[in-house]
Amino acid sequence: MLELRPSCENCQRALPPESEEALICSFECTFCRDCGARLQNVCPNCGGNLCARPIRPAQSLAKYPARTTVTHKPVDWAAHAERVASRAPVAR
Repeated sequence: MLELRPSCENCQRALPPESEEALICSFECTFCRDCGARLQNVCPNCGGNLCARPIRPAQSLAKYPARTTVTHKPVDWAAHAERVASRAPVAR
């Protein structure tokens, strides 16, 4: 089950379970769409891609609640720019 984090790890914007503004990577790092765009949809923590976080239906939240613990890891923009620049193109 996905861990639905309550906010953007960078700017702390609230991202409730029903938010269509939440992006996640394969490790469930969570960012808002604004930060995701600035990050070029590359996770600053693992280097993976960011994609839309699924929405958990309200009826499921009672049994499987969203996480309430906040993760705050402000992005080191210089280090992230280096990471993005060094990424190998994806073979198609």
